[in-house]
Amino acid sequence: MEESAGLDTYLENHYIHRSNWLRAAVLGANDGILSTASIAVGVAAATELREPIILATLAGLVAGALSMAAGEYVSVSSQTDVEKADIERERQELEEMPELELQRLAEIYVERGLKQETALTVAKEMTAHDALGAHVRDELGINEISQAKPIQAALASGGAFTAGGILPFLVTLFVPLDGMEYILYITATLFLMLLGAIAAKTGGSNIWKAVIRITFWGTIAMGLTALAGYIFGINV
Repeated sequence: MEESAGLDTYLENHYIHRSNWLRAAVLGANDGILSTASIAVGVAAATELREPIILATLAGLVAGALSMAAGEYVSVSSQTDVEKADIERERQELEEMPELELQRLAEIYVERGLKQETALTVAKEMTAHDALGAHVRDELGINEISQAKPIQAALASGGAFTAGGILPFLVTLFVPLDGMEYILYITATLFLMLLGAIAAKTGGSNIWKAVIRITFWGTIAMGLTALAGYIFGINV
């Protein structure tokens, strides 16, 4: 019992099983904060009225969330189609040339450090247990962690974009118009820093490295958008 509990604790200390949904969620939240804040900053720099800022920010929030969810679903679905096609191709190869596939599996194990005899023994045992599963995992590199999940990715990305985009949208509703673009810039930077810290904590990576990376690129994007608003903006 104690050994089993220790193994469970050891496995819980690894974060790779979170990589798929965490990647989509971080990407969505980052885009939500950055895109929505950038739109708000750009429009705020070009107008002295609150309504255009709110309308543009809300439109960007809704369109961005739907676009992120749809784009993530389509892209990950494409990956799923490729995976399914490769698995089906592997199934046919196992039926048509099982001996060649056995040798191929043994060669993979040799490349990973096993002796030739040991690799062949392992390949035979894995083939007897689950031939397709062994080839999908060891030859194609597809496993439960890396396998594409379109719906999960779409929900994580779209939901995270909405959560991130709501933050700068709320700023446009309540902060004074005078200097709003500067307040948006500061608050969005703080939101990005918080996102970087949460993502790093969730993924078990270095917090400061994640915060610096996400903040650096985010502030550049917002700064360029604000510059465009000042250059091309017309007070309305």
